[in-house]
Amino acid sequence: MDLAGLEDRIAEFGPAAYLVTVGDDGCPHVVSVAVTVAPGPSPVLSATAGRSTRANLAARPALTLLWPAASGGAYSLVVDGVAQAGADADGGPIVVAPASAVLHRVADAAGEGPTCLPVSQPAS
Repeated sequence: MDLAGLEDRIAEFGPAAYLVTVGDDGCPHVVSVAVTVAPGPSPVLSATAGRSTRANLAARPALTLLWPAASGGAYSLVVDGVAQAGADADGGPIVVAPASAVLHRVADAAGEGPTCLPVSQPAS
């Protein structure tokens, strides 16, 4: 998946996102995090999180980051990735390698538009 434009979209949506992991019981675990981006040809994301999130990622490193649409906005930002480091009890940041990202249309958005857009395309 082409991640060109991901840094721009994260800058547009801001650092606050929801981090979704899966617990031992198979239930989703959702927390609010502040995401930072290390720029480059393959952006690397990082965030800090608590004990339960770290335990989930140590056992199952796949995760989703969700930036909700701005008030009146038509698209949210969804990034799927894999925790590369920090998913242990040491308290360091969780380092995430993004695998895919899309702008996903919200259910009550005004007007019409595609359900999903690549992150390289501006959401208008």
